[in-house]
Amino acid sequence: MLTLSKTNQIIVGTVLAALVIVTRGHHFASINNLPSASLAVFFLAGLYLRPTWVFPALLALCAGLDFSATTYGGVSSFCVTPAYAFLLPAYGTMWLAGHWFAKQYSFSFNALLPLVGGVAVAAAVSELLSSGGFYFFGGRYPNPTIAEFLPRLEKYFPHQLENIAFWLGVALVVHVAFALANGAHRAKA
Repeated sequence: MLTLSKTNQIIVGTVLAALVIVTRGHHFASINNLPSASLAVFFLAGLYLRPTWVFPALLALCAGLDFSATTYGGVSSFCVTPAYAFLLPAYGTMWLAGHWFAKQYSFSFNALLPLVGGVAVAAAVSELLSSGGFYFFGGRYPNPTIAEFLPRLEKYFPHQLENIAFWLGVALVVHVAFALANGAHRAKA
């Protein structure tokens, strides 16, 4: 199982929170060329951070940024509907996938298959919850149907996968670099 010291968890948690702040939506701190890191951050938080209070804290951070952006930042509130609540299980899916992978973790190529598989399944479920929730329960589309939802899913899901893959790729490079630098990949004698 992957475990970090409390100090390292604080560092990782701070970096993850900063990543959400600089990549979430179009608010004051956005860097427009970086993809949203929110889904990847919830996966990584589930993977690296043990305290359960981190999950609601990240949810509050995301909601606070969205509230600030739509209230004070001039960002459209089109996506803020009763379906906004579907982000809770969508992000929770990524968080739980991170916890699951922490139990499968080993510093080896053999860990890549469960990592990619777990992320793919969690990302699909997360997308169905967030996009499906918005489409069917957001009140923005009259008479929503599966036939109309599937092309939307086909349009938006690949972009979400790209965002997740980008940030998890960055995290993988950083993880491997730190593990090699610290000798954590060697079996304990």
